[in-house]
Parts: sequence; C-alpha cells; structure tokens
Amino acid sequence: MNTTDSIIILFIASFLPPIIYAIWIRNTERYNRERWFTIAFCFIWGATLAVLFALILEVVLDISLAVSFTESDNLSLITVIIVAPFVEEMVKPMALRTKTVRKALDELEDGLIYGAIAGLGFSATENLFYGWSFLSEGLIIFITLMGIRSIGGCLLHASATALTGYGYGKSILLKTSRLYIVPYFLLAFFVHGLYNFLVSWEELGVIIGLGAALMVVYLVTKLVRYKIRVLDSS
Repeated sequence: MNTTDSIIILFIASFLPPIIYAIWIRNTERYNRERWFTIAFCFIWGATLAVLFALILEVVLDISLAVSFTESDNLSLITVIIVAPFVEEMVKPMALRTKTVRKALDELEDGLIYGAIAGLGFSATENLFYGWSFLSEGLIIFITLMGIRSIGGCLLHASATALTGYGYGKSILLKTSRLYIVPYFLLAFFVHGLYNFLVSWEELGVIIGLGAALMVVYLVTKLVRYKIRVLDSS
C-alpha cells in the first residue's frame, strides 16, 4: 500500500465514524433539530481549536496526554487518569461559549448535543494521531485498533463532553453563574478519567479493562441520548 492510499485510508478511518456519530446524536431530537451549520461548527471546533488548545497546555505542562497501555508508573497513571481528562474536558466544550453556538442554544437538550459534537470532532483528530502510529504496525493491527477507537474513543469524547455541554447550556439559558457548570464538568472529568483508568490498568488485563471501559461509555451515551429525547418531548 503506497503512501497516498495509506493517508486516504487513515483520514476515512479517523473521521468517518465520528461524523456518523454526529449525525446520529443530532438526529436524536425529533423536534426543532439543530442546524447543520452549527453542528459542523462544533465538530470543526473540536477537531481543530480544541486539539490546538490541548496541545498548547500539554507543552506548557510538559506532559504527554496520550493514553498509555504499557507504562504503569505512578506519574504516567496520574497523567492519563487525571491531567489528560482535566485538560481535554476543559477545552472541548468551549465551543458553547462562542457567539455562533450561543445564538443557537434555545433548548436545554442543545447543550448535550453541541457538547457531544465538539467531543466527536476532538476524537476525529485524536484518531488521526493514533492512527498514524498504528499504520506502522501493519494493516491488521491498524484495523483492529482503529475499530476499538471508533467505538470507545469516539463515544467517550461524545458522552463526556455532552455532560459539560449540558451544564453550559443550562447556565446560558437559565442565566446562572458559570459555577453552575462545575458539577457537570466534574462528572465529565470522572467519566473520562475512569475510562482511561480502565484501559490503562494492566492488573485488570487488556480484555477485561477494555470491556469495562466500553461498557462505561455505552451506558453514559445511552443516558445522554435518553436525556435528549426526554427534554425534546417536554
């Protein structure tokens, strides 16, 4: 497989699943669905500016934000379980503070949707970074690991950031203090940190840890979509 083919496959594998999930989340609403322009704006924000801000913070803090499946020293675990989730869940939902999204926020479920979409954009670019390293391991490993990331990584970023997005949305619509967002951010931070912990803790075993992590994101995603439907019908 030549370089051009590899790059095309990498971009498709990285961006197609998050885009499909974005359509799925957006269409969870039955009434007054969000405009595609705002959906695209949030996705692009997550895929570009949110990633850039996270990388800047990574450089400033002199840390690696990548999840490690092999290193188990205390510093690496702290970085993976605490620092990375904190930084990422802080920068992704900032899309909801932009004028474009604030103008479109007119229902409580909108915060869940826009937060999830920003998270999916972030996961697309993150897939790109991981996928580039996976390519060097061979096609079978690339397909396997990208398949896992297409489910676990994408749904993690969507569901966790949806929680903070909900806090942002409520704060904006109810005109409350920004401190109102903190509990939702902490919940998103916990979900993200728990996922990273489960896939990084070697004592659990790769299969058990990954299975537990996927169950967490499945349940949180299910909860997010249920909340969207409930708010949409009220």
